Amino acid sequence: MKDISLKMDEYLPLRDVVFNTLRNAILTGELSPGERLMEIKLADKLGVSRTPIREAIRKLELEGLVVNTPRKGAEVANISPEDLRDVLEVRRSLEVLAITLACEKMTEETLSLLHENIEEFKCSINTEAASDIASIDVSFHDIIYKATGNNRLIQILNNISEQMYRYRFEYIKNKAAWNRLVEEHINIYEAIKNRDKDLAVKSILLHIDNQERDIRKKMGFDTK
Repeated sequence: MKDISLKMDEYLPLRDVVFNTLRNAILTGELSPGERLMEIKLADKLGVSRTPIREAIRKLELEGLVVNTPRKGAEVANISPEDLRDVLEVRRSLEVLAITLACEKMTEETLSLLHENIEEFKCSINTEAASDIASIDVSFHDIIYKATGNNRLIQILNNISEQMYRYRFEYIKNKAAWNRLVEEHINIYEAIKNRDKDLAVKSILLHIDNQERDIRKKMGFDTK
């Protein structure tokens, strides 16, 4: 177990702070797939009682980030090729809809935000901080989602994005992909700017396909 620490928030009750801390540790890989979650050890490390730890583990189990098995107890859920396939099948369909709507509705002001995000991404890869790069990558897609003006679609895409975060973080660790990511974001931006729906769809699908290939390679999944 890595040196995780409680991320306090004066506006949240302790149980939510513990839940958010453990959830973030799983999503960013601080708690590794298959790692056991022992209540006493976690309580000592975070400086809390076992009750909020137990509650957090139950909620994480409901989210599919933790599994509880007989004689082993709670552990971080493994990342499987089936889970990756399932989430990406849904993501592809929703991203096509989102980027099509974005081509129709994105304002010049929002286009500027998208361009600024790309410049921020370029700067972030020089720092080699994977968590910052992953966060900026998420923000790039969030800008596109919000441009659709469809609140229900945004809600569903945000849920999918959270499910993708564990995979995205593994992908972002691959430094060799960073420059290609910048190029892919630029191509998506240019297609939206030119209101070219066909090119925008092709660009986002290529972006997702490249991501899937790299994640499968990084995770050691069968690429056939």
